[in-house]
Amino acid sequence: MPPETDRAPVYSVELFPPKTPEGMDKLKLELERLNSVAPDYFSVTYGAGGSTRERTLETVAWLRRHDIETAPHIACVGSTRAEIRNILSLYRKQGIRHVVALRGDLPSGMGGGTGGDFRYANELVTFIRAEFGLAFKIEVAAYPEYHPQSGSPARDLENFKRKVEAGADAAITQYFYNSDAYFAFVESCDRAHIRVPIVPGIMPITNYTQLARFSDACGAEIPRWVRRRLEGYGDDVDSLRAFGHEVVLHLCRRLMEGGAPGLHFYTMNQSAPTLRLWKELSLPGST
Repeated sequence: MPPETDRAPVYSVELFPPKTPEGMDKLKLELERLNSVAPDYFSVTYGAGGSTRERTLETVAWLRRHDIETAPHIACVGSTRAEIRNILSLYRKQGIRHVVALRGDLPSGMGGGTGGDFRYANELVTFIRAEFGLAFKIEVAAYPEYHPQSGSPARDLENFKRKVEAGADAAITQYFYNSDAYFAFVESCDRAHIRVPIVPGIMPITNYTQLARFSDACGAEIPRWVRRRLEGYGDDVDSLRAFGHEVVLHLCRRLMEGGAPGLHFYTMNQSAPTLRLWKELSLPGST
């Protein structure tokens, strides 16, 4: 079970920066809808090797102009210390006090080298603490079903512990659909004396082809019975989404009943699936 804490549950949502002005206009509409339930914060992703850096900065700036609590992702692979320092200094000026520190993926064409000053996320966390002290709350990634490059569960847990010992305050997990995997991971962390809140990442199910592609790439398991049901719906999008909603709703309820310290929704820039879950879970701000 998750360790006991007096901390109030945190409910947050994640966005990715759009590639076009038209996409930004659409995102602003989705943001307004999501903000109607006042999530604790909005996180904003950061592309491989900083490939969406400017769009991330633009999205973060728009959120802050509207006084929306924001936690930008900072991915360190392919970045120098000076670049990370400059971005974090900008965020401080914008009133941001919360970041998600990640290793990030190598952009295509970089081969085996990082092209920057960092190799792992724990090095980034160490750098942020050395440069900015306690100015930022730092979230890091956790993998209940283990990072696909970790080699073993024990090694994955060691990697996670290094990030926490470097100064991380909390973690957000990769999405999953098996609550037992989450609770087993949290118990493993407790035995290893890792005592930060570990917030489950939640991915609504709206598109099977896209979900299968993401899951195969990141190592997130779609349980066989769920995968087969989703495959069976074919082009029946309404039935697929109705089934997917029930799967994720049941998952969220189990996590909340089991003491999870919040939920973090991967919205894919679509407000409706997350808002439906938010309402049916009676999360803060729902009516």
